[in-house]
Amino acid sequence: MKQRTIQNTISSSGVGLFTGKKVHVTLSPTDVDHGIVFQRADLPGTPKIPASVNFVKETPRCTILGNEQGSIQTVEHITAALSAYGIDNLLVSLDGPEVPIFDGSSASFVEMIEKGGVCEQSKEKARRKIQSPVFWAQGDVQIIALPSDEYRISYTLHYPHSSVIGSQFYSVLVNENKFKAEIAPSRTFSLYEEIAPLIERGLIKGGGLENAVVIKDNSIVNPEGVRYPNEMVRHKILDMIGDLSLVGQPFLAHIIAIRSGHASNTAFAREIVNYFNKLGVS
Repeated sequence: MKQRTIQNTISSSGVGLFTGKKVHVTLSPTDVDHGIVFQRADLPGTPKIPASVNFVKETPRCTILGNEQGSIQTVEHITAALSAYGIDNLLVSLDGPEVPIFDGSSASFVEMIEKGGVCEQSKEKARRKIQSPVFWAQGDVQIIALPSDEYRISYTLHYPHSSVIGSQFYSVLVNENKFKAEIAPSRTFSLYEEIAPLIERGLIKGGGLENAVVIKDNSIVNPEGVRYPNEMVRHKILDMIGDLSLVGQPFLAHIIAIRSGHASNTAFAREIVNYFNKLGVS
């Protein structure tokens, strides 16, 4: 397989979920071996931040990448779409601190990628393969990567304190067609009692029913309901695809996850990087 970028530069604007700030985001094609790189166009020197687990700064209900010059918040929805579409090289330029939330899913990023047009480049893609199990666990969160000839994620979500969510399981082969149809439209979600204190403290300034599924008193608050009966577990897979893309290169494995979130996803991404480093794969 060849490395991939997009054919044409494409832009869009939206509001950050946590900051509430309007942000203009531009996707631009780059040369081979460039990787996925974020750029803060609004800061002095327009600093760049690679989409790498080495640059994960925090994981407070989202994934934040950063260095000494700046940071980018809520990267997981766009990195999920780029990973599913096999995009290896791209510059993601923003004039603000947070990737737009749009409708709380990856659908808008899929639309941007398809409008920009995916194109193959001249150099072969280096694809890694898990050859023996890689395991990570903490408390009731467990993640394992098993050898496989495909990239698949199987996820178990367990919310015993919410009858609306309950226990959900989903398994999906990660490619652009499956992602677009089954994963990308799934929106971020939360129990109202979990986010109410954050709203009161002004930590979720751009959130609303237009960009998140909210559950209160064991019912869906959104008038339109859910897009899938198991939309919540699908969104957890979306987040995991985005977080595991921070390994830095595509790899083949069957990922089985139970109750993981951004902190555990990125910790597991580091485990995978360490695993390949021990094999002598750069």
